[in-house]
Order: sequence, then structure tokens, then C-alpha cells
Amino acid sequence: MNLNKVYVAGRLTADPELRTTNSGDHVASFSIATNRYWRDKDGQKQEATEFHNIVVWGRQAEVVNQFSKKGSIILIEGRLQTRSWEGKDGQNRKTTEIVAENIQLGPRGSDNFSGGNSSNGGSSDSYNQERNDSDKVDQDKKEEDLPVINMDEDSSEDDIKPEDLPF
Repeated sequence: MNLNKVYVAGRLTADPELRTTNSGDHVASFSIATNRYWRDKDGQKQEATEFHNIVVWGRQAEVVNQFSKKGSIILIEGRLQTRSWEGKDGQNRKTTEIVAENIQLGPRGSDNFSGGNSSNGGSSDSYNQERNDSDKVDQDKKEEDLPVINMDEDSSEDDIKPEDLPF
């Protein structure tokens, strides 16, 4: 039995780079950082950071590029792949990367933007204000769509009474 499956959750170290291949396919590449914490034999807290190169294809590449920026939290499910190429200096090079099969974006709060800038060039405060206004409009619309049931009104003979239910 063979298995090549990777799960990593971390923060983007830079904005994703979106490219289009000659055949028209979209591909995004980026790196994420994951931290590991432990206590050494003396009881001192230790931390190590690992960096993982990620490649995402197709529609997911477009989504990552549109909604993720440096510092964003992301969960990647994918597989390890090693590829080789010849560098400009004639030397053979290799890299191992994670090819994402599924992605899950983390929360889009203001703490996910490095330097306080959002993708539209504004501050994270204006981004959050726009988002809060949008959420309020959505909530108002949901409340308008809900039917109102008033149990205090006099019931007519056609109403269903709890004692009439068979269970």
C-alpha cells in the first residue's frame, strides 16, 4: 500500500503568485510557515519554524490569489512532489513541494493582513468596515425573508392544535 498525503496549516509568508500556463491553466505558488513548540530537557520552551512551498492549480489557484495575502491562515491538503530542472548555470536542481488538492482558507479578520493593507489598497479598518456593512445588509435581508408567526392572535378553527397531533 502506498500513501502520499500531506496536511499543513499555517500562514502565508508572501502574497501568492498567480501565473497562466501556455495551455491557459492557472497555477499559484506560495510558501507557508508552520510553527512547532516544545519544551527541552531543561523545561525551556522552544520553537521551530518550517517553510513549505505550495503549488495550487485551476480554480483553487484563482481563489487563493484573490482571497489570500501575506499572513493569511490556510489549510492545505495535498501530496508531496519532487521535481528537477536544469538551472541557468547548467547545474541540476531539485525541489520538493506540496501540490495542493484541497484548500481551506482561514478567517479573514484584520489580523490576517500584514502591514494593515487589504487587497484593494486600503487599510484593514476600511476593509473590515465594508465587510461589516455588507454583513449587516445580509442580516437585514435574512430577517425580511423570515415569516413572522404570532402565537398571541386568536386562532381560527382551521389551525392545527397540539392535541390534534398523532405523536
